[in-house]
Amino acid sequence: MSADKKKTIKSKTKAEAFGIFEPVFRSRKERVHAGESLLEGMPHSSHAVWKAPRKHRDPTDVLEESNRYRLASLVPVRYGRMLRSPFTFLRGSSGLMAYDLATTPNTGIQVQACGDCHLLNFGLFATPERNLIFDINDFDETTPAPWEWDIKRLAISFTVAARDNGLTDKEAEASAVECVRAYRERLRECSKMSPLEVWYDRLDAQTIVDMAPNAKVKKAREQLIEKAKMRVGDYLYPTISGEVGGRRRLIDQPPILFHIYEKDFEQRVYKALQDYRLSLPHERRVLFDRYRLEDIALKAVGIGSVGTRCFVGLFFSAENHPLLLQFKEACPSVLEPYAGKSIYDNHGQRVVTGQRLMQSSSDIFLGWTQGQRGRDFFVRQLRDMKMSAPVEGASFAQMKMYAELCGLTLARAHAKSGDAALISGYLGKSDTFDQAIGEFALTYADQNAKDHAALVAAEKSGRIKALIEED
Repeated sequence: MSADKKKTIKSKTKAEAFGIFEPVFRSRKERVHAGESLLEGMPHSSHAVWKAPRKHRDPTDVLEESNRYRLASLVPVRYGRMLRSPFTFLRGSSGLMAYDLATTPNTGIQVQACGDCHLLNFGLFATPERNLIFDINDFDETTPAPWEWDIKRLAISFTVAARDNGLTDKEAEASAVECVRAYRERLRECSKMSPLEVWYDRLDAQTIVDMAPNAKVKKAREQLIEKAKMRVGDYLYPTISGEVGGRRRLIDQPPILFHIYEKDFEQRVYKALQDYRLSLPHERRVLFDRYRLEDIALKAVGIGSVGTRCFVGLFFSAENHPLLLQFKEACPSVLEPYAGKSIYDNHGQRVVTGQRLMQSSSDIFLGWTQGQRGRDFFVRQLRDMKMSAPVEGASFAQMKMYAELCGLTLARAHAKSGDAALISGYLGKSDTFDQAIGEFALTYADQNAKDHAALVAAEKSGRIKALIEED
């Protein structure tokens, strides 16, 4: 054997010699410096600018294109909910904003992105240990993508919601700036933590109470937490079910909740349940096997999700303890045209993997399946102490406090999958990035208002049909 060949073998690590992947490590200092160097080609001020990507950009066309995955009968419900206000329009137009954000500057640093990161997709929910935590709670659009897209959509949601609440533009922008400040500072803290510390980190309910600036806010947060503890399946179950022919069944409330009467539907359901069961870890299968399916119905949920197939399954244990599971259709992420195709064949698996990667703790029934017609689904409990903050009518002070919680949470979620040191190096210690995104978010709020007005005009002209539900 030649000396050169011996030298090559010796230079390999033990892991490489056995064909085991071994990451290449750079020090935190090196990664921070690498992030700082990105400022030369992309200063913070470059993020402050918003211009519509095309002169003849038609928001209604973009929204209509997204309806190809939806049940035609429920599209008017979706539009009716989006028409209520500029903020409800924002909630239902993640695809339109993805189209827009893809034209804005980004550093090329990717994280596991939420994809639909607005302020009502954060909230309280129960961990498997029955502790209440605050975290992101919607992952339909999750996929690896630039970190900027999440923080920009989140900041925009604060300016739009603040305006809906009657706050001034100065207050709306300040709410967005507070969100970004909290994100930037928490990301820097995460960059100094060990990987395990980041993965164990969580924002629990008691910490949120302790963060309250005064007794009044503390009491309000305690009341919200107590209310969240009541929002469990056992509490919801009597409100959507009743006795039919001596059996407990889900009660039809069309077009919001209704049964499907199709040939072989029951057979398709049980095949999907078998596949879902196999997606669970073995110990969760043991738990799932202690319940049987009693009834299943289609439910219209949310705003952006309306029209996609979402089923509610009513299960019972041997002693008739109820369990409500949600089987929600997983379509391709709205980020996919701009961030790249998912590595997962099943979009339900994409959602579940992204959720587990971003959340500090996830639902024990989280899994995925596929219908026999090729539609992908992810599965979770319908309600498990899940509650979003009541932001409608919130004051400026309340918006700023909530913005801080969301910014802190998004930073930890991004730090789990991304390089916190690299991103925080780019963000720096000053508030120049915060101010730039605040300016961008306020300008984009104008764009969102125009797009909402365009949808209103489309409905009035008969171009689209909307069903306005009673409150």
